[in-house]
Amino acid sequence: MTIRVSHLITDLDTGGAERSLVNLVSGLDRTRFESHIITLIEPGPMAQPLAEAGIPVTSLGMSRGRPNMASVVSLVRHIRRMRPVILQTWLYHADLVGTVAAWFARPERLVWNVRCTDITQVPGDRSIGWIVRALALLSSQPDAIVVNSKQGRLFHSAAGYRPKLWVDMPNGVDVERFRPRRAEQASLRVKLGLDPQAKVVGLIARYHPMKDCETFLRAAAQFAQEHDDARFVLCGEGLDRDNEVLRLLIENLGLGERVVLLGRRPDPENIYPALDVLALPSVYGEGFPNVLIEAMACGVPCVATDVGDSADILGELGVIVPSRDAAALAQGWRTVLGRHAQGIGELVRERVLAQYDLKRMRARYEEFYESLALGA
Repeated sequence: MTIRVSHLITDLDTGGAERSLVNLVSGLDRTRFESHIITLIEPGPMAQPLAEAGIPVTSLGMSRGRPNMASVVSLVRHIRRMRPVILQTWLYHADLVGTVAAWFARPERLVWNVRCTDITQVPGDRSIGWIVRALALLSSQPDAIVVNSKQGRLFHSAAGYRPKLWVDMPNGVDVERFRPRRAEQASLRVKLGLDPQAKVVGLIARYHPMKDCETFLRAAAQFAQEHDDARFVLCGEGLDRDNEVLRLLIENLGLGERVVLLGRRPDPENIYPALDVLALPSVYGEGFPNVLIEAMACGVPCVATDVGDSADILGELGVIVPSRDAAALAQGWRTVLGRHAQGIGELVRERVLAQYDLKRMRARYEEFYESLALGA
């Protein structure tokens, strides 16, 4: 029996949820599972690896922030035509729209997927708060709610979520793609415009208030005063020279040529191994940050703020610092750099191999899907 699973997600941009979805469906056993992806709005760059993997993607063509009944009707028709055993929704908007559609399309099983903690703090977006409250009232509708972090589960329980079943499903990383490349580090750095002998600290994220790029750069300015060879790499959507606010901050902090702005890159596996330290200075919203396990799989230790499950992921091998504290962040980098001589790179990769291998995540999803299908 092949279990048909339709996944509904807002889009296929380069966020953590989108990457996790692609990582999941591209490696499921296709003799047992058939996957289809539906996006509320136009897909985005992560549709490409799905196409390469032969996973069909359908877009409902909604405008961002403007749901309409015509698209919901189209979704209902699509679900009826596909007749999935399981409809799995990813992120709040898809949870809400998918639940409404499921009332009419009647998939055998409905699953929500919670990927964050508190993102109601997003500046200028008041809709998130009421969506979370609406979903709390509807949270008994799905057959299960998958959550990728302990803190995400705690936050949503406190927000009023009362599902039939919570399913804990930590993220996984492809440990073959993300691997240490110490022998290649010098050449990787040269390609990025870096001195092979520099101390390199990286931030891989999108330009967004929750990621707190400003504190990263203020920490960089403090760290650079003590280390002439320090260099800083920022990689992700909006972290490029076209970002005037970011560029002006770098100039005002006197960082000048010390900062490399890469913008969005499709090959993070070539960025992490060039780093000595990865920083995650987020101030809210994180659930299970993929960047931490991706960096650790590459043998790169991390310094992170205490958001989401970051402390659990890093354990004693990383450093946790307070949010919005540039001095503490810079001190965290010093601490981690001092551990390099102790073989910390090998230890952080071993931690990922033991707990966060992508194969482990896929196996757990396959077991979960089969249990749902048998109960359908």
